[in-house]
Amino acid sequence: MEPNVRFGIVGHQSFFQRLLQWTELLDPTNLVLSIEKIEKSRQILLTNEDAFRFDSEDPRIMEAWKRSLSTVHPDNSRLIPVPFRPAAFLPFTVPMVFLSLLPTKTLKSMILPQVSLYTYSTAFTMVNGNASYNRGPVESLLLGASVTASSTFFALAPRWLLNAPLQNVLLRKSLPVFLMAHIGGLNVVASRSLEPIRGIEVMDGNGNIIGYSRKAGTKAVKDTAMSRVLLFGTSALIPEVFSFYLKRSQFFMRFPWSLWTLKLSCTVLVMGLMVPMSFSMYPQIGRIPSSLLEEEIQAATEETELFYNRGV
Repeated sequence: MEPNVRFGIVGHQSFFQRLLQWTELLDPTNLVLSIEKIEKSRQILLTNEDAFRFDSEDPRIMEAWKRSLSTVHPDNSRLIPVPFRPAAFLPFTVPMVFLSLLPTKTLKSMILPQVSLYTYSTAFTMVNGNASYNRGPVESLLLGASVTASSTFFALAPRWLLNAPLQNVLLRKSLPVFLMAHIGGLNVVASRSLEPIRGIEVMDGNGNIIGYSRKAGTKAVKDTAMSRVLLFGTSALIPEVFSFYLKRSQFFMRFPWSLWTLKLSCTVLVMGLMVPMSFSMYPQIGRIPSSLLEEEIQAATEETELFYNRGV
């Protein structure tokens, strides 16, 4: 069994335990690990049965889990490309989110931040989604391009309309936050739209594949989309609220340029807290009662609970 899958099946982690684990997996040093170090860590996990005793304090085993979980896809056991590993999500998206929320006067100044944000978000979601169903490279490319284009359009069109005169101030401030939260969730739904259609692998407690479930695919996509709504919604809302009130103070009226420094710092801080929290909302290896799945899957096993890879 793939070690990362077995880790999710055997380990019963609470939200707080998952949160602590993600703070380690999001360590930027995981982006520069050599293939030799990763393979060595994987070998430790594959040959050492003590690796699955989660009360173990062996530093070699703990480091091996950190390297494996942060760099290897649980569905196909392949290395995740460096720009799309979980540890890369924060440094890539923070400047894009900050620039996407800046007030602009021209359409050209809006396009680049939005295209960059949704291009990366789409690619990250597809790479870290469930990979247990068949999907060709051309199909993936077309899906990714269409999702990026549609996400960018729905993010730009309402904001461009707000450039008209006599717009409500509350609407002007709240709409970008609303759009970023909801389009962040819809981007996940669209990027992984094939999973509810074709189904994803569901496994028993021993890692044996029982079948492909569309209902499990729907749940995996829904849970991941909810975590993105929380992530982008909160990351957009809190800096906007702070800047709205603080820009009226005498200091910021005297030094208006410092407002953007504060807003950038606030965005970095909020996203730095929200990325591990959103990734921890649901276990990466999800559990689902077999009674909620398709009849053919229920007939193929006597297990009352099955497992699937939710993705990130």
